[in-house]
Amino acid sequence: MEEVIINTDIKNLKLFSRGKVRDTYDLGDYLLLITTDRISAFDFVLSCGIPEKGKVLNQISAFWFEQTRNIIPNHLVETIEDVRGLDKYIPLAKRFNYPSDLSGRTMVVKKARTIPVECIVRGYLAGSAWNEYRLTGTVFGVSLPANLRESEELPQPLFTPTTKAETGHDEPISAEDMRNLIGEEVAEEITSRSTKVYQYAREFARKRGIIIADTKFEYGIIDGKITLIDEILTPDSSRLWDTKFYRAGQAQPSYDKQLVRDWLVHSGWNQEPPFPELPADVIRATTQRYLKAFEKITGRKLV
Repeated sequence: MEEVIINTDIKNLKLFSRGKVRDTYDLGDYLLLITTDRISAFDFVLSCGIPEKGKVLNQISAFWFEQTRNIIPNHLVETIEDVRGLDKYIPLAKRFNYPSDLSGRTMVVKKARTIPVECIVRGYLAGSAWNEYRLTGTVFGVSLPANLRESEELPQPLFTPTTKAETGHDEPISAEDMRNLIGEEVAEEITSRSTKVYQYAREFARKRGIIIADTKFEYGIIDGKITLIDEILTPDSSRLWDTKFYRAGQAQPSYDKQLVRDWLVHSGWNQEPPFPELPADVIRATTQRYLKAFEKITGRKLV
């Protein structure tokens, strides 16, 4: 198993932002996105990392960006499989000896003006949606048929937008609030595009043994067009289940960091620093889940 990449420090380039998982550097007309192996839980970035997680997220996003280009444009310019390929984006005076561990976890993307809404599409009743439905019969205030079971497929995909918080939790917003925030035309388009991308990806993945129960999209404006940005249909942004083990009426094992969340809950951690050290077996098992999701969806091995 490879060593984890927790932080990057490319002194020759200006740091644009450092998120929970991605470090972004300014390339002038473009951005350099480096997906690290950092892992977050309960709004905290843990001190450890998950080997190869960053490569999985980067390469599965690139796969889906290519698959969905006919539905909506995206910000991807190029994935960097050989770090020497960065030379064409960096002025001669700023070129440097690129760390070899950037390969496979790096992409160059177009700059975008971010639309401040998280676009969540739910095809199955799980997570916070299930918790709300049990109490009220609604999901994000939308009434659903009675007597649905946990993990059951919804009659049709449900679009449930939230705010895009820089820190802490994203907060649910109504369709009206979204229209007031970003305008009716933009709101209608991202709702429609999100649903179309989800429906396409859900059918594609199901043929490969994966259920995409729900997922999150982010959008920006590039050259006046609404464009998919950030990541797409990854184990970090989606709830992924194996069709072989799917049973409606109960919680499902998923190809994501649920193992980490479960271990933290059972450890007695009070969700305040310092963070407990994850056991090696939890880290290994989480890596395997990310790798399995990548391989089943893309049909290829990680590079």
